[in-house]
Amino acid sequence: MKPDDVKINFRKPNYEVSDELFRYLEKYGRTTQTRVLYDDLLRFSGYISLEDEQGNDTLWLRVYYPEFERAEIEASLNKIYTLLHSDGDEETLPFLTVDSIDYCTFGNSKPFRIKVRNILNDNFTNFYIKKADASRIYGLELEEILSPNRINFLIHKDTLIEEHIIGVPGDVFIQKMLPNCTELEKAQIAKEFVKFNERCFLGLLGDMRSYNYVVIPIHDFDHVVYRIRPIDFDQQSYEGNLKIYFPQFYKENFQMVKLVMDKLKPNSVEQYRKEVRSATVKRILGLENRLEELLAIMRKEEIAPKEHVEMLKKALQKYTHDIHFKQCNTMGDIVSTGIELLLKNYKNYF
Repeated sequence: MKPDDVKINFRKPNYEVSDELFRYLEKYGRTTQTRVLYDDLLRFSGYISLEDEQGNDTLWLRVYYPEFERAEIEASLNKIYTLLHSDGDEETLPFLTVDSIDYCTFGNSKPFRIKVRNILNDNFTNFYIKKADASRIYGLELEEILSPNRINFLIHKDTLIEEHIIGVPGDVFIQKMLPNCTELEKAQIAKEFVKFNERCFLGLLGDMRSYNYVVIPIHDFDHVVYRIRPIDFDQQSYEGNLKIYFPQFYKENFQMVKLVMDKLKPNSVEQYRKEVRSATVKRILGLENRLEELLAIMRKEEIAPKEHVEMLKKALQKYTHDIHFKQCNTMGDIVSTGIELLLKNYKNYF
């Protein structure tokens, strides 16, 4: 690992969800029915800018709706909450209220963040409503299958609903919490960053700058361990630059990279990379049919410009010394070829 920097210069377009992908999502319980769509939420009548504790602009807007629309929108959002968390059980609906609806002006997906509170105990949960994007959905599904993390999302027509992923935003963690970690904790975080870096590469998930992942502290007996997981899947298998898929190359992650260089020897880094590959193969073997179905659809679809596909497949052929990347025509082909290479090298261990 070495610190570097890569940039994403252009906004990624939205890719329509095909009928075949929708049928796949329906088969695996990812579809739903709802009365409110992403475009409906865009009809807000006013807003205020949200600032953090230091008075800095968060790039989120607290939005408001006309009184005659507000009640219907809130009822639909409360129903969505039950679909995400209790299979649509309506018994809790009288105790739910929408505390706030926020709109993000930054990034490709421009999501709405919905805060739903239970009035009986004041516990609250966030979820997000976004414009459905095929490449993003592939990212969510690949995260479900290839990683140790579970992803809860639903789709209705052109609207994507995602559960909030709990954790400390990476940029906040690096700035405020990392300096106070013990040396033992820093070594463990370095190990986790190596594993996170490898998982992103194996799944071709890009743009993992520090604000696009969270760090999760987990208390284990007398110490704390840390896990890192992505929260933004917008740059799934899109860019042609291979470095985009390695979190180590973003300047925002410099402190994490420095931690790896300071705390881990090269042979330890390679050991942790092998552990990730081995664990990923185990997960693939447990969900092989589902992954094959997903990749069969992904291979047919264009979710990136041709020039990105050509650039990435050449880079991967050079990086892995595997000539099979040469035959790839789509990003789905590239992901499939990478997974086949992984299975070929590690499947015999099980």
